[in-house]
Amino acid sequence: MRRRQLQRGQPSPGLGADDTGCTVLHVDMDAFYASVELRQRPELVGTPVIVGGLGSRSVVLSATYEAREYGVHSAMPMSRARRMCPHATVIPPSHDSYAESSRGVMEVFRSVTPLVEPLSLDEAFLDVAGAQRRLGTPRQIAELIRARVVDEQGITCSVGVASTKFVAKLASSRAKPDGLIVVPRDEVVSFLHPLPVGALWGVGEKTEEALARLGLKTIGDIAHTPERTLQRALGQAAGAHLSALAWGRDERSVVPHEPDKSIGAEETFARDIDDPKVVLRELLRLSERTASRLRATGHVGRTVSLKVRFADFTTITRAKTLREPTDVARVVYDTARGLYDALGLQRARIRLVGVRVEGLAIADTTPRQLAMSGGDEEWRAAEAAADRAAARFGPGAVRPATLVDPSDRSRPDAAGNTS
Repeated sequence: MRRRQLQRGQPSPGLGADDTGCTVLHVDMDAFYASVELRQRPELVGTPVIVGGLGSRSVVLSATYEAREYGVHSAMPMSRARRMCPHATVIPPSHDSYAESSRGVMEVFRSVTPLVEPLSLDEAFLDVAGAQRRLGTPRQIAELIRARVVDEQGITCSVGVASTKFVAKLASSRAKPDGLIVVPRDEVVSFLHPLPVGALWGVGEKTEEALARLGLKTIGDIAHTPERTLQRALGQAAGAHLSALAWGRDERSVVPHEPDKSIGAEETFARDIDDPKVVLRELLRLSERTASRLRATGHVGRTVSLKVRFADFTTITRAKTLREPTDVARVVYDTARGLYDALGLQRARIRLVGVRVEGLAIADTTPRQLAMSGGDEEWRAAEAAADRAAARFGPGAVRPATLVDPSDRSRPDAAGNTS
């Protein structure tokens, strides 16, 4: 993919004249999952592309900006997205590719500054105050990051540069796609006040409705409303929070790499399932996927959590804490199966199941019980060998015999959700 094709965005006029003190960057990849897929399909660049499962219950994971022009957005049911943009190309998700690209992007960030706070696979805050002597002004650093992400990962990103995290995040969203906006410290208020109230961090649908009842439509309206009025309508903490943000006050600093709280996977069945054998087979598949991701990220976890959603959308979770942390699929599955068996569901109609491992720690720094022979260590060695085979021959090259069933038509085809 040629770099000229990727560079489309332009900084907004009137902003960015002075970046003094604007040492907080928010970097957000543009249509990340779709952009990663297009690296392998350059012929689709400039066309509507949707990433997501093909099943009747699948949802949109990502969409190119060409598809978004038709109203397609992430988390939308795939059936609706295909009606809105019937000529779009639909691509099943490749989670391993996204994780690999994310690692590369984060390496670019950390080569600039150690103060990187990831928010997800495709966005992060950076504090570049200490990098200015070496790399130049905040704007120059932002331009450097954008160029390196294109050159090294073949995808584009948008960057907001400001004196606070809140304003930087807003700026990056206004810069999309493939743009850069600097909000000078003395222009923060003029930048914020024309924006709708929904742009404020923490304003969801219900809060927005409450603000509308007060006749407040813009951030400027909130800024010029007495704080006590906001507190009476929204609560003391929320009112004070929004009042501060409306004037650009945000005291939070960039916190380097908050460790993952959990790693897991879940799947929505293409149709409601009432066969326990099918459910258990899916739990094994999810346990394999979760443990593989634990090992790939160098983590072990102490708590295994099971999630079950029924046909009526009722959802329950159960969890068990292990004596020792693990990254072994067999241990994760045995624990998840025990939790499932304890529910005594029999022929209950199930829509979704999920497996998650919590209480994470870095594997190399976590002491483990030594075993004389057999047990978890042999399983770990076997699964590590499977990881190496998958890295060489592709996902699924080695898997449990239970999961090798060409006649199995009940495997979910909705996109899995991970964290």
